[in-house]
Amino acid sequence: MAHRRAGVLLHPSSLPGPAYSGCLGAEARRFIDLIADAGLQIWQFLPLGPTHPDRCPYQLISVHAGNPDLIDLQWLAQKNWLSQREVDAGQASPEAKRRALDLASGAFFGQLHGTSDTAARYARFLEETAYWLEDYVRFQAFRDDLDRTPWTNWPAGLNRCEAGACDARAHELEAQLAALRFRQFVFHCQWHELRHYAHQRGILLFGDIPIYVHLESADVWAHQSLFNLDSDGHPVTVTGVPPDYFSEDGQLWGNPQYNWALMERTGFDWWLQRFASAARQFDIARIDHFRGLQAYWEIPAGATSAREGKWVAAPGRALLQAVREQYPELCLVAENLGIIGPEVEALRHEFDLPGMLILQFAFDGHPDNPYLPHRHAAGDIVYTGTHDNDTTLGWFEKLDAGLQERVYQCFDNPSEAMPWMLIHQAMASRANTAIVPWQDFLGLDGEHRMNTPGTLAGNWLWRFSWDQVAADISARIHGLVAATDRLPVTAGGGQPEYG
Repeated sequence: MAHRRAGVLLHPSSLPGPAYSGCLGAEARRFIDLIADAGLQIWQFLPLGPTHPDRCPYQLISVHAGNPDLIDLQWLAQKNWLSQREVDAGQASPEAKRRALDLASGAFFGQLHGTSDTAARYARFLEETAYWLEDYVRFQAFRDDLDRTPWTNWPAGLNRCEAGACDARAHELEAQLAALRFRQFVFHCQWHELRHYAHQRGILLFGDIPIYVHLESADVWAHQSLFNLDSDGHPVTVTGVPPDYFSEDGQLWGNPQYNWALMERTGFDWWLQRFASAARQFDIARIDHFRGLQAYWEIPAGATSAREGKWVAAPGRALLQAVREQYPELCLVAENLGIIGPEVEALRHEFDLPGMLILQFAFDGHPDNPYLPHRHAAGDIVYTGTHDNDTTLGWFEKLDAGLQERVYQCFDNPSEAMPWMLIHQAMASRANTAIVPWQDFLGLDGEHRMNTPGTLAGNWLWRFSWDQVAADISARIHGLVAATDRLPVTAGGGQPEYG
């Protein structure tokens, strides 16, 4: 990412609209138009997969599938797979949306003809996703049929993902499987159209690859040997991090650890499939918790605190080499926050991966703080904050008066108020890429943060409304982007360059 550019961080679930209408249609295109008019060139978001009831996008049911909650119901009406009355009814609740999707599935298969363009597109989708789709729809259908019982307690054969038992149960549940395949096809089509629209407006899509996966997921169930599990399928060791910026006791995530030795012996096929899915969805992909590719914090299953863990080396260099050879066109970014040693940074620099610079972390009083503006590197990405931080206004309002004064002194006491002062400093950074959370552009306080690490309630729910968007916001952002030399660089034909 050699050109200076700017972007915005906003998960699609935070777009306006009725809660269960989906957001991959008109609301997303309107947002793309707004940020394109503002001179921004990147839309960054969180993982897009189906979530558990806590809605956390970093603890997914599948690392490949799309979240059906994001599906735009109005698009289904345009395809004549739902009536407008059915669309309206489907916006009432999660259950109503699922019923609407099932109605659309029935109409889709009822209209599907072997020679139609839609049939050809559906067949191509099944072929391109064969490496994950059937595992996912079977896992979801079996799990629903068994009242969401954890897969470790499923009947013998099903719990070990044995072909004979799974084939027999899949035959019994074929209608449910077809409906689940349809939902993924619809997500695929809507996302493809949205990405095409974004590219037409000069916007790159910046996605996220969670490094770990949830035990209760299609990925673990279908690939049990690739995880550190006991004979009953329970984790032997689990994931987390030691004490860091976010938690003085560390974080006990609880995901099963990988069987890295087997992954390496199999040529990292499982990981390469994950990057294949990323390359189909994104232009840029952030590797979440990148430091876990160099060494991971291994915690015994049953531990009560992340403090009980230890560092264990991981084969990240070999993995990244395989990814670079297989998907050279996918721009990768390393999430290098938290406790990052020189070995992690050496691995990142070896593969020339941009790292993350968070301005909210810059003011601890230490002169060697890597987030201080004069220490920024051109190849990295600067943020005011991320989805795991308070909004910039909320963060600043919680500082004591002395630290607030120090923040302003660091930038020679500019006259701008927060959060635009820090936005301006991010844009002025020598880092080639600057990303600002949408809450900061809107000037919102801490009531509007997306996530508070280490807590379980109230996260991942935030949505903005269009009446929060000032009429002049595009012009204001555009002026700042222009003043800091971050407007799009155009090629000979007038199209933005993405180098």
